[in-house]
Amino acid sequence: MTTTRQLQHLVEQIETHFSLEPHVKEAILSVDREVFVPNGFKHLSYQLDALPLAASQWISSPLTVAKMTQHLELGGVDSVLEVGCGSGYQAAVLSKICRRVFTIERIDELLRQAKMRFSALGIHNIFTRFDDGQRGWKQYAPFERILFSATAKEIPSILFEQLAEGGILLAPVEEGPMQIITRFYKRNGRITSETIEPCLFVPILDGTQK
Repeated sequence: MTTTRQLQHLVEQIETHFSLEPHVKEAILSVDREVFVPNGFKHLSYQLDALPLAASQWISSPLTVAKMTQHLELGGVDSVLEVGCGSGYQAAVLSKICRRVFTIERIDELLRQAKMRFSALGIHNIFTRFDDGQRGWKQYAPFERILFSATAKEIPSILFEQLAEGGILLAPVEEGPMQIITRFYKRNGRITSETIEPCLFVPILDGTQK
């Protein structure tokens, strides 16, 4: 099966669970997930599975990536900050919709691999940083959208400070034993939130790891 057919099949699988808006569908179709999947799991690239990466991390399910992308409401958005680059797959999908994607990763090995993938795919609008993403990236703030690709107990206030007025921050948030995708809005300097659905992400960790 050609890559185009496999990506088409992947989108069809996603749409049995979640209805995609045209710009999100287009983005998923234009990023070959296989590039982001470790060698031993290439045969599962076009399935809806989350797959293991180095350093006890995971590449999210394509269904999760599609949902998070759509929940960000990206129409006309210029800049997005991602906390937790991981394999780089989510950032690559965002790069097809937004003019600039800023992504931070705390594990050096993962970031090096992600940068090589972006380069191999000729993606030049993703800017990477090795740091604890909970500090954000003040130099390029404010961001119209901020996405957490790991679950947090609470969102650091510094990230709300780096969110543009009228912006959205989307994060999996721990609520007791559950993780809930939560969408935060910044309006007139005030933060409001709404819960979307249960999810499962790796927890966000402090500091960096060489």
